Amino acid sequence: MSTPLGRRPDGLDAGVNEEVFANPRSDRVKTVRNLIARAGRMADDRRVVAEGPQAVREAVAAGCVGDLWLTPEWDDREVGLAFAVRDAGGYVHLATRAVLDAMSAAAQGVLAICTWPDVGLAQVLADGPPDLVAVFEDARDPGNAGSAIRAADAAGASLAIFTVGCVDPRSAKVIRSSAGSFFHLAVAGGVPLDETLVALSAAGCQILAADGAGRHDLLESAPPFGDMTHDDGSSPSSAGGLGLDLSKPTVWLFGNEARGLSEEAMALADASVRIPIFGRAESLNVAMAATLCLYASAQAQGNR
Repeated sequence: MSTPLGRRPDGLDAGVNEEVFANPRSDRVKTVRNLIARAGRMADDRRVVAEGPQAVREAVAAGCVGDLWLTPEWDDREVGLAFAVRDAGGYVHLATRAVLDAMSAAAQGVLAICTWPDVGLAQVLADGPPDLVAVFEDARDPGNAGSAIRAADAAGASLAIFTVGCVDPRSAKVIRSSAGSFFHLAVAGGVPLDETLVALSAAGCQILAADGAGRHDLLESAPPFGDMTHDDGSSPSSAGGLGLDLSKPTVWLFGNEARGLSEEAMALADASVRIPIFGRAESLNVAMAATLCLYASAQAQGNR
C-alpha cells in the first residue's frame, strides 16, 4: 500500500515506496480527484496537480513537487523525475495504470501533487514595474487560459493575472494546457480588475487594451520584424508616430472572446489596440491574441 500524501515511512530507501498501489476506488484516489476538481478546498490550500509527462517535468524542475505518482513501468526519463523529487524531499509512489487513470484521465502514467504559492501583486511590484504583464478579464475556457499562460511565458512576461470571474488558473486543466508554463512565471487569480490595473499603472506600467475596434493598429505600432534593438543596444520606441511606445513596461489587457472587454476595463486602459484581420476570420481566440500582442512588446523591448 502506498504511503499517505505528505508522509514517508522511516527507513524507506530513496524516498520511493516500491509497493504498488492497486485500488482505484480508494480514499487516496478520491483525494487526488478532489484536488483536480478543486472541490471542498480551503482558501489557503496551495496544492495544485500536474498531469502528464510535460507538466510534471516542469513542476519537478521548479522544485515544487510534494508527491509523485508513477506506474511501475518506468522509463529512463521517469526514473530521473523520481530521483529529482526524492532528492528535493518529496515522496514517490508507485501505482497501477488503473489507479493513475482513476485519478486523472490525462495522467498518462505520471501525476504530481505540487505546492505552488499564490502570488501577491505587492511581491511582483517590489522591484519596480515589470516589463511585461498579461491581464485577463472574464476568461472562462481553461484550455485557452492555459494556452495564454504558455504564450505569456514564451514572450517573456513575468506575470499573468486572471481577475475575478475568470477560470481558476490553478485548475489542473489550465496547468495541463499551459504545457508546464504555469510553473515558469508568476500567475495570480481571483484578483479585482480595478485594483490590479490601478496598482500596475501607479508602478509605471502603461495599460494597453486589446480590442477589435481599438484606435491603434498592432502591426503599425510594433517595430519592424527583426528590429529588436538599435546598434547602441537600446530598445526601439514607437513606430510610425502613432503615440504608442511598446518598449515601455506594458500591461496587456485581454477580454472575453465573445463579449470583449468591459466598459470598466476599457476606461482603465491608456490606449486600445486592434489586431488587424486580413482574411475572413471573425476574430482570434484569447490565446492567439495574447501571443501576437505580447510578442510585439517583447520585440520592442528587445527581449530584455
